[in-house]
Amino acid sequence: MDKEHFNKPSSDLIGDILRNYEKTGGMDNLKGQGKPLPEDYFSGDIFQHFQKIAKDAGFKPHWLKLQHEIRDELKDIAEKYENGQKSELQFRVTKVNEKIIEYNKSCPPPMQKGVVRLETIKSSSKLW
Repeated sequence: MDKEHFNKPSSDLIGDILRNYEKTGGMDNLKGQGKPLPEDYFSGDIFQHFQKIAKDAGFKPHWLKLQHEIRDELKDIAEKYENGQKSELQFRVTKVNEKIIEYNKSCPPPMQKGVVRLETIKSSSKLW
């Protein structure tokens, strides 16, 4: 191979976006600008630092949002099932099971849960 093959410019999309943002003044007056980074940013795992920063910023992972939606939906279905309002509940259980499958694909493996059935909706809602 020739030397030019290794020295070809590559497309750096994120770098280009940041450079354009900086040119338009977007990087001026950023929070914490000019202050040193805390020492714990330089030790340990990068992913753990990302998780801490994301948590401090109020970010919730997609699977956690799904978990809350599933819990609320199961609680509502269980209440209606106990009160005898059984119309269209099977359809809602099917929709919740679709969310559970999506949840299981994105959550940590120890937190995965099985699909639910209308007959066991009360005990299933307590697990969530």
